Amino acid sequence: MASQPEWWATFFDAQYLDEYGPIFSAEHDRRDVARIVELLGIPLGSRILDVPCGQGRHAALLAECGYAVDGLDRSPHLLAAARRRGGVGPRPRYVRGDMRRLPAAWTGRFDAVLNLFTSFGFFADPADDQRVVREFARVLAPGGTLLWHGGSRDGVMARFLSSDWWTTAGGTMIGQRRSFDPLSGILTVESTWEGRRGRGQRDHRIRLYTATRMAELCAAEGLIVEAAYDGWRDRPLGRRSSEMLLVARKG
Repeated sequence: MASQPEWWATFFDAQYLDEYGPIFSAEHDRRDVARIVELLGIPLGSRILDVPCGQGRHAALLAECGYAVDGLDRSPHLLAAARRRGGVGPRPRYVRGDMRRLPAAWTGRFDAVLNLFTSFGFFADPADDQRVVREFARVLAPGGTLLWHGGSRDGVMARFLSSDWWTTAGGTMIGQRRSFDPLSGILTVESTWEGRRGRGQRDHRIRLYTATRMAELCAAEGLIVEAAYDGWRDRPLGRRSSEMLLVARKG
């Protein structure tokens, strides 16, 4: 019997964009990018890889700032949305691919790699997470920077939200229920929706990491975590921080 595809193979589609639309805003994206520019401290024209880039929220703005930006994502739906995104000046170069196997020609190419919005820990095999970090290190130039943003296992558990709901701009009601397996570190999110276009249900799963474990994954690939922040805020990561932003440097 053929194995079922992993959840991420079909999850990032039009429904995803509708479901998470209320979370995104142009103002929020610009604040994120201002923080990225501040933390990277690299000159305009530097090469940046946004992976996975999703619908290009950060990549497009960084290109507007004057950086040479590449975006890679597996989802054709999100890449299409990224390419439709308007902008001023140069546009990012988008390519479809798997972050576990970045293009061979990209070895040592980038001054910075961005992995943002909890875009890590998707794979059933935890060894794949190590492979992703290995690829990030491979495509970074010596002295290059990895910015990693995602959920902090310590903080998520300290402030665990088992369920919530919201309404999209199109009037669809979204509800989520969450459960956590402390042995595997897997957070399972069950989403249901109902609106004018119908109703549905699906799940997704993310392996949550502590800052300590992420630093270990990075160190194994020659990336040294130099700073850990409370998400996008300019303050240190704390034990109740639900998000973390890590800054790692390639030696």
